Amino acid sequence: MSIIVLGTVALDTVKTPFGVRKHMLGGSAVHFSMSARLFTDVNLVAIVGEDFPDKHIDFLRKKGLILTSLIRTPGKTFKWAGEYKGDLNAAFTLSTELGVLLTFRPRVSEAQRKIKNIFLANVDPDVQEHLLAHMHSPDLVGLDSMNFWIKHKRRSLLRLLKKINIYVANDQEARDLTGETNIIKAAQRLHSFGPDMVLVKKGEHGVLLYSDKFIFSLPAYPTDKVVDPTGAGDTFAGGFMGYLAKVKKVNEATLKKAAAYGTVAASFNVEGFGLRETARLTAGKLESRLRHFRKIIVF
Repeated sequence: MSIIVLGTVALDTVKTPFGVRKHMLGGSAVHFSMSARLFTDVNLVAIVGEDFPDKHIDFLRKKGLILTSLIRTPGKTFKWAGEYKGDLNAAFTLSTELGVLLTFRPRVSEAQRKIKNIFLANVDPDVQEHLLAHMHSPDLVGLDSMNFWIKHKRRSLLRLLKKINIYVANDQEARDLTGETNIIKAAQRLHSFGPDMVLVKKGEHGVLLYSDKFIFSLPAYPTDKVVDPTGAGDTFAGGFMGYLAKVKKVNEATLKKAAAYGTVAASFNVEGFGLRETARLTAGKLESRLRHFRKIIVF
């Protein structure tokens, strides 16, 4: 029932119309874990530098995450700074300091290699492939990426797409990787690259799930309190993959419900800076908002 997530653990600086927060705990693996932990045990695989605060490690451990594969090494922790303007749908990157990510090679235990549910969150596709190569016969592999890797590691990313089950991309990433402007055509093209199914995140416009068996579209949860969207996509992926790991079934019904859980989890994420809302999110709160969401979208 457990899941292993590879990604970044970062110190984020974010500016939105609601204020500025400096060096918050963030990163793709962390945001993913905040929602996935509500469904299953989460093994976090990442690297941090010697400047990474002990309080953040204590926090992650108290949230129940398994940190045996979180490497701490001399050097600087990955840092990202971004700003959101206007409708807050897209971040403008102000600075990126890769730090110890430049030399990162995942290390997992023999027991962790047997975990059947894997999520390769946003990080260098060569690092993602390195981890996947060391896993033993996984049942479900999800993959996320970003425009930087699409531009600079396209060949590596395309090779990796042949080895995974679910590819998660936002609408702009889907267009950039396929050259298609229409989201349905982009999803079809991404599917042709190898994954069994494709999830296209459309921000405030929801999510599209595409496979050769069915297409499913879900709106975003309607919230009037968007403070900081950083990590919303990773939070969605955590809810989505976490639910699938819990039920141990992948079919049309479970995929639709997984997308609903991911959507609702992401709606909590955007309501506060960093992990403020998802850190205190409980399974009960998630279920309550899911019930409300179902009333909204069913007619």
